Amino acid sequence: MTSTQLNSMTATGRRDRLRLQMKPETAERGHVDGGWWPWSNDPGKEFAALVPALEARLGPVSRISCSLEAWEPAAGEFSVDGRVVRFEGFHSMDANTVVVIGSDSRRATLLVVPPDTVGGQARAALRAAAGSDSFAAVADILSSNGITPRAGGAAVARLVPEQTSEDRWESEGGRVAVPS
Repeated sequence: MTSTQLNSMTATGRRDRLRLQMKPETAERGHVDGGWWPWSNDPGKEFAALVPALEARLGPVSRISCSLEAWEPAAGEFSVDGRVVRFEGFHSMDANTVVVIGSDSRRATLLVVPPDTVGGQARAALRAAAGSDSFAAVADILSSNGITPRAGGAAVARLVPEQTSEDRWESEGGRVAVPS
């Protein structure tokens, strides 16, 4: 399993690196393209640091979408390197993800580790999200690393360990043929 860790100074210079790990670009897509552990819930500070790190992968970033419940109130746009980036908050988004949209509609969905998470747990969740073989749901990545997923936003699909794949299929609306 290989991943890319991107390091950068934050826009405020208050931290020495951006805590971000991305799946290799050649990896198959899963629920997320990587993981991010912001220093705070302030979108103005955190997103301004995130944008430059993702532009090599996505091209010029034009929008960031996230859950309104997970972030402090913010203006609808902010400037990064002289360009305007739109900030869109939705009540329906998973509170544990951020979607960054670049040129030609290229996008990255990031698992967001809550800022107050203990270091070892946060780093393990980042590695799990950035694993090239990771297809786990956001809530499963967080909870399997001892992190309680943030409430709010869209219902998050979680696998219940006691369920068989047929039970999950049934509970999600599918039907398994029952032999007569």
